[in-house]
Amino acid sequence: MTTSASTTPMSSPTLDDVTVLIPVFNAQHDLDRTLASFCERAPVRVLIVDDGSNPPIVAPSVANLAIDVLRMPRNGGIELALQTGVAALAERGVKYAARIDAGDLATPYRLEKQRVYMEAHPETAALGMWTHAVSMDGAPLFDLRPPAEPAAIRRVMLLRACFSHPTMMLRVTDVIEAGNYRATYRAAEDLDLFLRLMQRHDCANLPEFGVYYELNEHGISATKRRTQTLSTLRLQLKYMRLTNLPDWLGVAKNIAHLVLPYGALRALKTRLFHA
Repeated sequence: MTTSASTTPMSSPTLDDVTVLIPVFNAQHDLDRTLASFCERAPVRVLIVDDGSNPPIVAPSVANLAIDVLRMPRNGGIELALQTGVAALAERGVKYAARIDAGDLATPYRLEKQRVYMEAHPETAALGMWTHAVSMDGAPLFDLRPPAEPAAIRRVMLLRACFSHPTMMLRVTDVIEAGNYRATYRAAEDLDLFLRLMQRHDCANLPEFGVYYELNEHGISATKRRTQTLSTLRLQLKYMRLTNLPDWLGVAKNIAHLVLPYGALRALKTRLFHA
């Protein structure tokens, strides 16, 4: 299977079966910026899962966007918010859920390009894109260009992050059949889902940039780094293939994550990606 296929926007695009899924907790300003970033030729549907924000999240008025808010009774964490959001989309018969987080910015026609690919590749359960990582003031930091092809992704899936969660488009029925998002692996709910999906389906990346990802020092990767790393190690051990060298390297890398401070890891990553 090739990913060069169907990235050209259609002449008469439709996004009727796509809904953008955004879990939010106390991030109204970031959410407003994210929603305003969408540039698509067809109307965009959005489901915001308000994870117990105080004050509650308010859906802004944005041209070309139809926004719905699903309110959680209390803050339960991103895992439960995503699980609830996907279940709601499944009940509504939505075919594709497109992820993005509050504070991240979408590139033009991202949804259209991903939908074209997903329609052409029914064996694909999840499709990501490349990512521009930027600071909170928008300054470029580094780019993430994970492998595109499913075979390449399978080989290194336990060594490196093969998917940028805010870029993903998910086939909702496949996610439900795989067990949906869950809280079994805290702060690594995305990797847990993708590994389960890859047991029965392909997962791929479009080799194009889809999101400007805001690297937030107070985000999950920084404030829950130890929890995330331990959850990732548990997943690596569960899915480890003893004859696949990248799996062993991935375990070693995460042990280093437990030892080194976050600032040192970020500086090293920035230096490597700028090299």
